[in-house]
Amino acid sequence: MQETKRQKQVGQLVQQELSDIFTRMGFNVTEGGMISISSVKMTPDLLEARVYLSMFQIKNPVEMLGRMNERMSEIRRDLGNRVGKQLRRVPELTFFLDDTLDHVFKMEELFKKINDDKPQQP
Repeated sequence: MQETKRQKQVGQLVQQELSDIFTRMGFNVTEGGMISISSVKMTPDLLEARVYLSMFQIKNPVEMLGRMNERMSEIRRDLGNRVGKQLRRVPELTFFLDDTLDHVFKMEELFKKINDDKPQQP
């Protein structure tokens, strides 16, 4: 089902505010890698936000996701302080790993391998 205009607006608002919160908490650059929010999808009732995180050069993404979940109450409280005037209720946050970047790198490696294996034409 396609997102409504309001779902998209609230998702963008939540994404912007979470990006600022992650920067303040030091999650955006950690352990020599980077974490960014690739997208936020809102449920139709706007009570749940599915936050898709892209992790670049993070050694153990699942462990990092666990650390973020441990600080969920702090993240949600900060989000509430920032969007409290625009939203009636602060959405519940659920973090997911976005592995799109991994797929891109795998495809690039495959294309490179195909080009390397291809015989050179004069």
